[in-house]
Amino acid sequence: MLAVIETGGKQYLVCTGEELKIEKLNVEVGKDIVFDKVLLLAKDDGSDVKIGTPYLDGVSIAATVEDQGRNKKIRVVKFKRKVRYKRVYGHRQHFTKVTIKDK
Repeated sequence: MLAVIETGGKQYLVCTGEELKIEKLNVEVGKDIVFDKVLLLAKDDGSDVKIGTPYLDGVSIAATVEDQGRNKKIRVVKFKRKVRYKRVYGHRQHFTKVTIKDK
């Protein structure tokens, strides 16, 4: 099963058994979650494709929350030459790691 789901303002192409990091969701580790914003659904071989306008009605994808965490730190640098201006700061984005189950 292949599907395109929307969560956290982003779209993800997912298949059964896949692990992916998404924007942080307020769900405990080990709990199940259901993604109901499904844009596309198809079989593994690419046949029987269903496309939503924008979402498919009555279709949802189930997943299990594996981990909650924070990504690696990214450094943001602001620099302006000749005026002695330099600012450096970091950011660590929160994420939720999920494993996709069958629909």
